[in-house]
Amino acid sequence: MLDYKLIEALALVAQDGGFDKAANALHITQSAVSQRVKLLEEQMGQILLARTTPPRPTSAGRNLLKHYLQVKRLEDDLCGEMNEHVDKEYKSIPLALNADSLATWFLDAIQSFVLAEGILLDIRVDDQEQTHRMLKNGEVVGCISTRENPLQGCRTDYLGRMNYHMLATSQFAKKWFPNGLTIAEAYRAPAIIFNRKDELHHKLFKLVLGEVPENLPVNYIPSAEKFVDVIARGIGYGMLPFQQSEPFIRTGRLVDLAPDYVVPVKLYWHCWNLKSKPLIRFTQQLIFRAKTLLDK
Repeated sequence: MLDYKLIEALALVAQDGGFDKAANALHITQSAVSQRVKLLEEQMGQILLARTTPPRPTSAGRNLLKHYLQVKRLEDDLCGEMNEHVDKEYKSIPLALNADSLATWFLDAIQSFVLAEGILLDIRVDDQEQTHRMLKNGEVVGCISTRENPLQGCRTDYLGRMNYHMLATSQFAKKWFPNGLTIAEAYRAPAIIFNRKDELHHKLFKLVLGEVPENLPVNYIPSAEKFVDVIARGIGYGMLPFQQSEPFIRTGRLVDLAPDYVVPVKLYWHCWNLKSKPLIRFTQQLIFRAKTLLDK
């Protein structure tokens, strides 16, 4: 029989990033938290938490935490159903999504549901090709990802498509790409890329030119809001989704460097396959609204 009091201590250390923070949350001493984690490891017969800075769950620890979070969500839902006559308590939904979705369509999709249902959002942001790792590790109950196939124990639904264009100011285009988008100019022109996981530039170069320039001069700007601002200031050229770039193109502040080409990014919603009413209703709302906010 699992001792969920011990697992709760492990979960808080992993979630909050330290024994001291977990102790504050549990209103016990840091030593007591450490003893609970050590006792749990002795019971399970393996190390569950790497004592790094911050502490990180091992593979076995992640599997245990995923089970714990699933059970806890079902228990929370049951308690909510049995106490419907009591004032509603907030329910937290931990999610992982890409920065561009958060900056453009996501809040429009779930706003009415969050306000009506008393939902608290616990959002983790990463590249759309990486978010499913958090779901697999049990850190979140749902994620938006480019992955089409469902993870074990999860359901998957297609949301829609974001089309990315390569954009710059007209002055930047005249200076750096006077002959259009070419490999030679790409070796010289400063690019704007979100982070080192972002491969949108490379995909468009492959699509347009048939090859990818090596060693691009790159500015890394890991902020969806400031990303477009940096491009609009003429500091570099970058890939932007239509939802974000449309007003800049319409007003002439930005021009498309490859107007006949886009990089389509298909987005999928993945979530635990649990009979959790808040999660099911959230999923229904997200899918319904995404179909009106994204390209098909």
